[in-house]
Amino acid sequence: MAGVSEVVEAEIRYLEEMIARLEAGEEDPEDFRVYRLKNGIYGIRGRPEHHMIRIKLPIGRITPEGLRVLAEVAERYTENRLAHVTTRQAVQLHHVHRRDVPKVLRAVNAVGLTTREACGHSIRAITCCPYAGVSPEEPFDVTPYAERAYRYFLRHPVGQNLPRKFKIAFEGCREDHARTVIHDIGVVAAVEGGRRGFRVYVGGGLGAAPMAAELLEAFTPEEDLLPTLLAVIRLFDRYGNRKVLTQARLKFLVKKWGIAAFREAVREERRLVKLTASGADLEAWAPPQDLPPPHLPTPPRRPYSFAPGFDDWRRTNLFRQKQEGFYTVTVRLPLGDITPEGLRALAAIAETYAGEVRSAISQNLLLRYVPEEALGGLYEALLEAGLAHAGAHTLLDITRCPGADTCNLAITRSRGLAQALGESLAALPLAQDPGVKAISLKISGCPNSCGQHHIADIGFYGSSRKVGEREVPHYVLLLGGRTREGEARFGQVVGRLPARRVPEAVERILKRYLEERQNGESFQAYLDRVGAASFKPLLQDLQEVPPYEEAPEFYQDLGAEGEAFSVQLGRGECAV
Repeated sequence: MAGVSEVVEAEIRYLEEMIARLEAGEEDPEDFRVYRLKNGIYGIRGRPEHHMIRIKLPIGRITPEGLRVLAEVAERYTENRLAHVTTRQAVQLHHVHRRDVPKVLRAVNAVGLTTREACGHSIRAITCCPYAGVSPEEPFDVTPYAERAYRYFLRHPVGQNLPRKFKIAFEGCREDHARTVIHDIGVVAAVEGGRRGFRVYVGGGLGAAPMAAELLEAFTPEEDLLPTLLAVIRLFDRYGNRKVLTQARLKFLVKKWGIAAFREAVREERRLVKLTASGADLEAWAPPQDLPPPHLPTPPRRPYSFAPGFDDWRRTNLFRQKQEGFYTVTVRLPLGDITPEGLRALAAIAETYAGEVRSAISQNLLLRYVPEEALGGLYEALLEAGLAHAGAHTLLDITRCPGADTCNLAITRSRGLAQALGESLAALPLAQDPGVKAISLKISGCPNSCGQHHIADIGFYGSSRKVGEREVPHYVLLLGGRTREGEARFGQVVGRLPARRVPEAVERILKRYLEERQNGESFQAYLDRVGAASFKPLLQDLQEVPPYEEAPEFYQDLGAEGEAFSVQLGRGECAV
């Protein structure tokens, strides 16, 4: 382990002192709350002495050593013995007791990970396309630029007290794997006249009021990238809405000013930034060097496997790299979760078969630089570890937020619905159709879209409805969401369904698509033709709730069987 730096150790010691004072009744709970949030430590619904810890994987990268440390802290300090991989290249640990939080922070920081600014009104996430550096279609690898930005802004004074959270994404592929259009800043690789640069987008975001980012500049030279990012953030810091939290994101400022006025303001601010630059800034802004190739292992030669499921796995979980003879392999994590045993096994597998591990927006982990001649052996190793789940990037690869299991803002238990849908879809023969497999499905426990339901072909977010004197868990259904570079189409609300009816509703939607599609059209093309609203009559009867005496299970949430459902909202710590 590299050890913990003096800066990090000082932060952890200060946290320990605050915890001691808090437990002695000598610390203001609000001061503690502000400090812990700055360090990625959230409150847990109904259990003030327990926390969720969000651990950033810098631009999605993690070493085998890092995987083993995550396994250790998940095993020793979490109640559910799980690490949850998020859509923002981070890992969350749930139900960590307050007294154990400093131990977790020391362990993860010692292997190059951090929780710093993983929450609060800060630059929360700087994410990167998981295929950067290996994609055949990229003009150049954006990884070193994303890493330079990550290092530059971590603990930077400008990002410590913004009006609201701030997210940046880097992409190099034509297919927008990083979803740059839903970020405060989206950075896309471009080449003009032989020079490297970027298309820069601003003002994207989901939440209760989703907006697509708009093009700031069609070409920003690579040497101007960090000054441009800094100029945008400074304007947001200065003019963002600090009075109304629900209007505080950058997207509202861009909308208020208009993109033309915002563009001119950024150009002027960038000019001032460069005029007042220090030597350290100028050094940081210099274009980074391309990364050297990773150290490649020499795994046993076994290109094929006769183990059950190999062919299905090979069809859905492999990405052919631009490096001849190598693949990136998706390790699909159902529900986004992985156990300590899974993490340790994956660390050993990565050391044997891969050059690098990254996380993806799909809540999965990727093994990169796997030799084609070793794919059979890798599959058998994953199969033995319980990690050989086929169906990556298919309907079965459901995205979900943590939901009401832990989140103060969530209404429903999105994990329970994701599990129920996964089981029901896996048993449906129609789910094997190629057109159905290509459909995306995303779930959030509330309207805030942490599960990114707005940009799914089929999206759900949690809600509630009172039937008589009892509350019934519901999900709002949206159809037709999608993104590509510079464009987002947000799903259209089709109806509100009792949680127990959702699997049947999804089955009806899929059956209608298969019956009515023309010439093998995709689900997206089919929706464009028939319109999302045309599904309302099909699902109308499913919106009815039977009386409690006839079906008491309707009054219980999926994943909380045996408990009467009720909305129990707390103080939000991750509100959009």
